[in-house]
Amino acid sequence: MTTVTPLPRPWWLAALRAPLARQSMRELTYVVTGLPLACIAFCYAFGALAFGSALLITFVGLPVLAAGLAGCRALGHLERARARGLLDLEVGEPEPVRTLRRSSGVMSWIGALLRSGVSWRHLLYALLHLPWSFFSCVAGGLSWCAGWTLLSYPAWAWLFPLYADRPALQVGTGGITVGSPRPAHARVLDGPVELVFVAGCGLLAVLVTPWLVRGLVQVDKVLVGGLLGPSSLAVRVTELETDRGVVVDTAAADLRRIERDLHDGAQARLVSLAMGLGMAKEKLGEDPRGAATVVDQAHQEVKLALGELRDLARGIHPAILTDRGLGPALSAVAARCTVPVAVTAELPQRPAAAIEGIAYFTVSELLQNISKHSGARRASVEIWRSGERLLIQVTDDGRGGASVAEGSGLAGLADRLSAVDGLLVVDSPAGGPTAVTAELPWR
Repeated sequence: MTTVTPLPRPWWLAALRAPLARQSMRELTYVVTGLPLACIAFCYAFGALAFGSALLITFVGLPVLAAGLAGCRALGHLERARARGLLDLEVGEPEPVRTLRRSSGVMSWIGALLRSGVSWRHLLYALLHLPWSFFSCVAGGLSWCAGWTLLSYPAWAWLFPLYADRPALQVGTGGITVGSPRPAHARVLDGPVELVFVAGCGLLAVLVTPWLVRGLVQVDKVLVGGLLGPSSLAVRVTELETDRGVVVDTAAADLRRIERDLHDGAQARLVSLAMGLGMAKEKLGEDPRGAATVVDQAHQEVKLALGELRDLARGIHPAILTDRGLGPALSAVAARCTVPVAVTAELPQRPAAAIEGIAYFTVSELLQNISKHSGARRASVEIWRSGERLLIQVTDDGRGGASVAEGSGLAGLADRLSAVDGLLVVDSPAGGPTAVTAELPWR
């Protein structure tokens, strides 16, 4: 099946469609509706802060401040929902209010709110958002209204002279006025040239307004993400918890694989070996030649079992990696690949042992994918150090199409790398070539 790639849309067509595009309408709605909500939030936050601070000389001040912070958090939840619905901005929920251990009740809740940096950031957002929301609403709304008003001027220019006996649009010493009595030395814009000029100015304003509003919205995105989202520490804790789960799942999967390999491989052969030696023991007195045959078969089973155990040990942690380092170990892996592989390792010193092991198994899995799925004729492995990072790049000239989509082997590999603050980047267009870059911490 042939995939048809759509042609890129010309920039001028995108510019012409921007004023009526769905995204532009949603951004304009966000800017316009933000002002009344910002007024409510500012009045609430300023009132709570002012009254709470004034009443701090009494016991009432702390509950008032805590209630104000709780209300600001509720308003922040509304702002995140508005940004998610109109701007497609996904901002995570901040960490909840946590009371001290073995503490409960109203006082514990008040203390937790007052200690919470997230609550104070919500209060700061409520205070800062009003002036910016006022500016963006006025700039975006006036630009939109003025643009469409001027663009449609030829259609309504006859209304004021006909029904109010006043010029529709005129330019004088007081600037541009609409529907005002004509002062002396004012020029009425009602001729064909003036109509075309005014409509052209309106068209320019209509085309510029979406990009103006989009620029204003970027500041709102920064404010919402920086003040209403989770703190960097909370995000890092969540990442570490996720990575810990990935490490535990990976370790459990490795243990199940080792148990399965031992049960189906070496253990089965050792059981067969024990049975064969038992039969040889019984035949030793009656049929020495048959016993020798059974012993010879048992000897072959021992060799096979040793080979399987050796392969299993190499899969857990190869001895060559411990003895000689990453470069020779990767050369040994490349020698077992079905595709000719060139290995280049530029490492002035060895990284941490754990990082060496992860890098080794990353290259091993990538080379296995090349052997099984790529259809390549040659491949290469490059590994080098850049600052405090270990970089690995595996390329091949195969058919391409590899991705880190969920459910693929590369997705699992990316999860394992992210568990140690690593990164996996796949560049594999259809038809090839494929380049997979892995980045790991040096220590």
